[in-house]
Amino acid sequence: MGPDVRVVYRKFDESLHWHSWLEFLGEDEYGVWLGGRVGAVSQRGEGLKLTAEEAHVQLFPRDKWFTAIFNDAPRMTEIYCDITTPVEFSEDRVTMIDLDLDVIKRRDGTVLVDDEDEFAEHQVKYGYPADIIKQAQASCDWLVQAVANDEPFTTVYKTYLDMVR
Repeated sequence: MGPDVRVVYRKFDESLHWHSWLEFLGEDEYGVWLGGRVGAVSQRGEGLKLTAEEAHVQLFPRDKWFTAIFNDAPRMTEIYCDITTPVEFSEDRVTMIDLDLDVIKRRDGTVLVDDEDEFAEHQVKYGYPADIIKQAQASCDWLVQAVANDEPFTTVYKTYLDMVR
């Protein structure tokens, strides 16, 4: 991958969800790591633009049903995992379908699942196939435990975060 990578999250109907440009930091056994420095811009669809107030890194695993964002302090959300289809990689782009469910770890250690209502609603609206629903829920259930106890969610990400601070 090149020095800058386009990140594109889409919804199941292929509509643009979130997108940004991030810096390639490296790849390890957990996946591809990209970073955003303070001031990095992300955009929701064609509308809302957000400017990062803290550095952050994103993990794009190969053949997994999630992506993860690791935020620098003092942001209250330390880790934010989107349940997605497996990431599609090209030389300068990562693309995935956001499947609504999110696993969040707060800086105080609290772990919660968000957007379960949106996941249920979109199963009907977009007609999610049964295998997609099953994979998304299994990934969500696994992440609830993993973000609190397992790598790369405990220390590995900090090396990458140091690179963009």
